[in-house]
Amino acid sequence: MILVSGATGTVGRPLVDLLLTEGADVRALTRNRSSAGLPDGVEVVEGDPSRPETVADSLDGVTALFLHPRAVGDAAFEMVELARAAGVRRVVALSAANIDDDPAEQPSRFRGDRNLEAEQAAVDSGLEWTSLRVGSFAVNTIGMWGQQIQAGDVVRYVYAGFAESFIHERDMAAVAARALLTDEVVGRRLVLTGPESLTHAEAVAVIGDVLGRQLHFHEITPQQAVARMTDHGFPESFVTVLMARYATYATTPQLPPTGDVESVLGRPALSYAQWVADHAAAFRA
Repeated sequence: MILVSGATGTVGRPLVDLLLTEGADVRALTRNRSSAGLPDGVEVVEGDPSRPETVADSLDGVTALFLHPRAVGDAAFEMVELARAAGVRRVVALSAANIDDDPAEQPSRFRGDRNLEAEQAAVDSGLEWTSLRVGSFAVNTIGMWGQQIQAGDVVRYVYAGFAESFIHERDMAAVAARALLTDEVVGRRLVLTGPESLTHAEAVAVIGDVLGRQLHFHEITPQQAVARMTDHGFPESFVTVLMARYATYATTPQLPPTGDVESVLGRPALSYAQWVADHAAAFRA
């Protein structure tokens, strides 16, 4: 039995599907069973992994745990200790490529991700472990540009030349499934990226190509971007640290593409163009 935390999220949901396809017994942990929308064949259990005492019973009979850093929050070590005590043998932690940076310079921490803690809890657990250090989620570009592209052909954003290697969530889930189901990557910190590095301007052009539209990137100042993003509900602390990260790596990719997705899956990582095609509705009016 595999317990998936964050089972309804960006990575957890496709992971559940892949595990089912592989014939695994899957137990999905969610805070709200009635709205989970998970497929038949999944055992859905309700609980809050950031309060491990609410999910202790869900660990009965579990052999492997997928540990999601936002779902578990500050309780990663407690959650993993409960898992170990319940007889879980393996933990696969979702983490981030930048976890060795100063925590004050990691934007995702300001949205609740505890990537370092999730990885360290797995490594220190005494269990079989794998850490998935993920780069830039392609899905984040919906929040960055989706509404603007729905409304018109001009994207106003910062640092046209800032480059990222956007990764498809299906690749993250596929590597996680391999880590949970096989012994191939036990004890490894995998750094997962997309197959190419794209600047912000290039990524917007890819979206236009897939949609059959000519999009234009208009660079704005960081101050303008902070104002726009906070107006749209992003925490100011998150946006401020994000702008600082952009400034630091404005001319050099923070994380060039790695080959870890291909080495694990035996095929190239999915391209950003493929990701856009899979999510084209998010950019259409």
